[in-house]
Amino acid sequence: MQSRAQGIWVILLTFFIAYLLAIVPLPEWAMSFRPEWVPLVLIYWVMALPYRVGIGSAWVAGLMLDTLEGSMLGLNALALVALAYITLSIHKRLRMFSAFQQSALIVALVGLNLMICHWLQIVVGQTVSSSLFFLAAAVTSAAIWPLLFRTLRQLRRSFRVR
Repeated sequence: MQSRAQGIWVILLTFFIAYLLAIVPLPEWAMSFRPEWVPLVLIYWVMALPYRVGIGSAWVAGLMLDTLEGSMLGLNALALVALAYITLSIHKRLRMFSAFQQSALIVALVGLNLMICHWLQIVVGQTVSSSLFFLAAAVTSAAIWPLLFRTLRQLRRSFRVR
């Protein structure tokens, strides 16, 4: 029988990979199209295991992302907390949606996450890129969602993460 601690390592490993993918250097033209890996992984785990991954996990994940990106501490944390709260409130319905419906909702959730980050950067006076950057990232995130969802679900089932 698998211990509960081993399941935590699977979750942490997926977040670690998401962090690596979030900081991989890309050409300047492709930066706007980079999928939002950490929010996507967070959405999956909140949806799959809402009793284990929730608002506290989102706060910690956001602080780590702030540290990695060198952004204002708490910027991504606040946005990911909002994302986790919304996902927690609809996780039962989200599980019942088809892949296409989930992708449509991912555009909205990731877009909201990016808009919160964008708005907070404006409020604190940081220079920000064009306001259309989040649309491309939200669309690419939604495009990869079905594959990411299946991959993470298979990983969760094969390691029996509960």
